[in-house]
Amino acid sequence: MKPAGNPNTAPAFSPAARHFDPAILREYDIRGQIGKNLGEGDAFTLGLAFGSFVKDRGGERFCVGYDGRHSSPSLAEALIEGLKTTGAQVENIGLGPTPMLYFAVKERGADAGIMVTGSHNPADYNGFKMALCDGPVFGETIQTLGRIAAEGTFAQGEGRVETLDIRARYTERLLADLTNTRPLKIAWDAGNGAAGEILERLTASLPGEHILLYEDIDGAFPNHHPDPTVDKNLDDLIQTVLAQGCDLGIAFDGDGDRIGVVDEKGHILRCDTLMTIYAHDVLKDHPGAPIIGDVKCSQVMFDEIERLGGQPVMWKTGHSLVKAKMAELKAPLAGELSGHIFFADRYYGYDDALYCAVRLINALQDNSGTGLSALTAHLPVLFNTPEVRVEVEEEKKFALVPQIIEHLRAQDTPGVMLDTIDGVRVKTADGWWLLRPSNTQNVLVARAESRSAEGLERLIDMACAEVTRLGYRIEFP
Repeated sequence: MKPAGNPNTAPAFSPAARHFDPAILREYDIRGQIGKNLGEGDAFTLGLAFGSFVKDRGGERFCVGYDGRHSSPSLAEALIEGLKTTGAQVENIGLGPTPMLYFAVKERGADAGIMVTGSHNPADYNGFKMALCDGPVFGETIQTLGRIAAEGTFAQGEGRVETLDIRARYTERLLADLTNTRPLKIAWDAGNGAAGEILERLTASLPGEHILLYEDIDGAFPNHHPDPTVDKNLDDLIQTVLAQGCDLGIAFDGDGDRIGVVDEKGHILRCDTLMTIYAHDVLKDHPGAPIIGDVKCSQVMFDEIERLGGQPVMWKTGHSLVKAKMAELKAPLAGELSGHIFFADRYYGYDDALYCAVRLINALQDNSGTGLSALTAHLPVLFNTPEVRVEVEEEKKFALVPQIIEHLRAQDTPGVMLDTIDGVRVKTADGWWLLRPSNTQNVLVARAESRSAEGLERLIDMACAEVTRLGYRIEFP
């Protein structure tokens, strides 16, 4: 289902300085709430600012895409007009998942790309993910765009826009690395997100039987929220896998760059566990290579990467931050617990859940007669929690974790170690717990892991006590 709107039609805006709400200038994208701090005027000005920024670097060719949210077509329309005003040459790839936009930039040799997407946020949110031909746009560069917008000194020129249908070529590229020809029975849940149409195209060319759930693109997300990291959002997929006797189930988030997986028994595979499957495959061709996981990932993942002969690297959470670290280390694989998984092995190094699905299907090539669960049966069983979120005030969230760090350091408890690469990861004899501010929502994100149920309870109690001391309440399942 394609939202109404024509992103090739120019809205009535004139170039002028504009101050973005600072809250929408996130660490690795721009994201806000429609009607509150984000609208078409912001999209137009972003086109002016980003167009000027790229033009100053010697570029002028852009790809633009948008997801299935109801506000996305009009934001894309305004964005494209802003780009054109700077003299940009724009290829509008239309509705689809974020990784299709990244693919378009690579395939077309563009200088930059912008995806209009609210990712997994509620339906009334939206935003922009940006990329240059040689890497992501994040951190200080996003703040620079804010300054360019506020100064109002924009490049000028006669731009143009043309519509480009890249769906078939993108689907062909996804299938190019498929090696498993064994027919599988797979349930897929698109969550009414932007990956739905490409998923239909992909599964039509895969061997086996494929059961699609919620493949119709609908920005209201009428069936469940498009976030596969929240267990309840996988309920329908689990029920389908069990009822239909599927080999596995695969789910996507709202813009198709994050994956969720359940095995043939209906058990959820956290993405750090999924990473061990991918690492086993990748390290065959890249022995000794660095493989990156974010601070939320299980110690089991890092230990398994080391056991397989790789170099485990713990890094900050954030898709743009991970992509930049991958480029720095020339790592062939990286992943975040949130479902962003990045293949530079045979692929482009960006997060593409549809491509990850193909690589997971490949991993089942040699285990005929056994299910997906057999690929992780050898891993030690630890007791851990899913990601838990604590809602806090947006303007306060980045100041809260440093208070906890200061308090824990002042206590100087023997056997307690702090890793502050991103938030705080507190290590004790029982295991570890983590608390970090989200860069996409007004929440703190927590997780804990232990070797025993009793140890997990102690870690949870410790984390809860620290959060309570700040005046908030955290509830672990």
